[in-house]
Amino acid sequence: MAFTKKNEDAVSPVIGVILMVAITVILAAVIAAFVFGMAGNIQKSKVVAATASRISSTAVVITYNGGQDANSLNYVCWTANGANEFTMGSMAGTTTLAVGCSTTLTTGVPLQTNLIGTGYFSDGSSQVIYQATI
Repeated sequence: MAFTKKNEDAVSPVIGVILMVAITVILAAVIAAFVFGMAGNIQKSKVVAATASRISSTAVVITYNGGQDANSLNYVCWTANGANEFTMGSMAGTTTLAVGCSTTLTTGVPLQTNLIGTGYFSDGSSQVIYQATI
């Protein structure tokens, strides 16, 4: 009676590799669904611009330069060192802000003033369109 040796060791590693590949594919699919599902909640940034130039130690000229989304911008609220200073445009949203309009701010802008312009758009969104220490 001859004894034959059966090699059954090869079955276990093959099944292990197949299971690992299957788990990796499932995890990749779950993570991709989660990440791509979240991308729909990201709001597109508006493209508009404003500039500020210091003309004296206490005065700044602010100019609205327009941009790709200029037609949807209703108004811009400007703050200097955290205090509301003035608004450019129509707060009622009935007219859009004219490209190239400018104003001179003469109060509340000493040297090293943190100047922030927040744009408010016709779709109800808002974003900072200018921020600098001047």
